[in-house]
Amino acid sequence: MAAYGRPSLRDLFDESPTPHIAHPPRSHHRDFYIATDGSFRPHNGTTSPDSEADSPTGGLGVVVETLDGERVVRLSVPDTCPDNNVAEYRALHLGLDVLARRAPPNARVGLLIDHDQLAENVNAEVLASHGSAYDPPHSVSVPPATGLHWRGIQARINGFGEVRAARISGDRNPAHPLANAPDQYAHVNGEPDRCVLPDAPTVNERVPPPSRAERGGASD
Repeated sequence: MAAYGRPSLRDLFDESPTPHIAHPPRSHHRDFYIATDGSFRPHNGTTSPDSEADSPTGGLGVVVETLDGERVVRLSVPDTCPDNNVAEYRALHLGLDVLARRAPPNARVGLLIDHDQLAENVNAEVLASHGSAYDPPHSVSVPPATGLHWRGIQARINGFGEVRAARISGDRNPAHPLANAPDQYAHVNGEPDRCVLPDAPTVNERVPPPSRAERGGASD
């Protein structure tokens, strides 16, 4: 479960708006939740143009949890990006790629994103590609510098059973510190990989995994 009083990604998702898509809590449980964030740090002007092109100027942060709050993976990696908008797209692409290697293709996925336009674009893509009876209310506009990352995001969205994005504030995003200080959080990249599937919940309550149910629901 969530540690040290930190809300689980599911809690954050349930409390946050999902642009363009109705979001009644309890009726839209996800199998997995992904929080992503990207950061950009401009150069201070002391490096040469050639070295600028090859040196990291930001970071990507990813946190993945199951429905039950079990952490699947955390990543905090430096990244070279032209601006903060592109960093956000790269972070989401990374998070979806990571989950795709650990989750079944029919998984229901909740995304927590603190970039308004990206959250809107994701849900517009979901409405456009999953047989919605309504035209997406938001036209997708992607920064050109994202390159093929938006295509990769689209492919991953269509590869899962169901996806929707929730918009959260940066100060509540657990991926934020991972993206902004990859030099300080590099150790999380060495955490053991986990591939855990949550137990199916009842309609009105969260069901702990068997190991915890046997212990009376105590947390680690």
